[in-house]
Amino acid sequence: MYEITPTQPFLVGIDSDGCTFDTMELKHKECFIPNIINHYNLQAVSKYARECAEFVNLYSKSRGINRFPALIEALEWLQKRPEVLARGVKIEIPPSLRQWVKEETKLGNPALEAKVKATGDKALAECLAWSKAVNKSVDEMVRHVPPFPYVDASLKKLQGRADMIVCSATPNDALKKEWSEHRIDQYVTAICGQEVGTKKEVLVNSQKYAPSHTLMIGDAPGDYAAAKANNCLFYPINPGNEDASWKRFHDEAIDRFLNETFAGDYQKQLLAEFDSYLPEKPSWKGVA
Repeated sequence: MYEITPTQPFLVGIDSDGCTFDTMELKHKECFIPNIINHYNLQAVSKYARECAEFVNLYSKSRGINRFPALIEALEWLQKRPEVLARGVKIEIPPSLRQWVKEETKLGNPALEAKVKATGDKALAECLAWSKAVNKSVDEMVRHVPPFPYVDASLKKLQGRADMIVCSATPNDALKKEWSEHRIDQYVTAICGQEVGTKKEVLVNSQKYAPSHTLMIGDAPGDYAAAKANNCLFYPINPGNEDASWKRFHDEAIDRFLNETFAGDYQKQLLAEFDSYLPEKPSWKGVA
């Protein structure tokens, strides 16, 4: 587990995909979903598999969760689709995968590889093959995607006032590649991806700072949950309205955070707005 040594009076955790970079649609639509369809033999219901995976990873309150529980949730939605049932396609979710996701906190390829080696479980081996294929696709596909406008300016504004760490469910190698490509890694103390631990675990570092001196920036309900669990403030990057969210952060929210006027009514206003952006249930017919 990463442990920070405070050098500034404030701490800011920053999510990456969909929050710092406009990479969520690219990664999921071009990298994750084609590999789900291929590795889980969903060619006969590819349209519905795509809809389910997009809903889970992009357009619902599950947005931004780790890839392994997201895979399970997408398959669960697919099981319920009447169109899939009508085509006689059976969607199976391996019990061993459910159990591993339930037990493991560092949900990344190294932990899964160790589990496969220890058990020889074929379903977990296939999941590992899928995850590695996703990483290969991301490495080949994702390039030249700059941070959202006002990200660089915001990090510069915080520099020298707050310690900053990347707090993400993305693999570390991809995070380091993307943050260094655009030279914004210079602002952060550490890059903490899925191999380091969950966002909730990484934000335990907030306990080393004074109350109201810690903040998480994220684009998904899971980011807020991790912040709330550690008594951190939360600034939302609203999905589909990211440019305006970052401009408001730069022009307004940073000063409120550093001046300790962020908590209270301002935080409540931000959270109410954020909650309106993502639904809990899909709009498909026939799904309860």
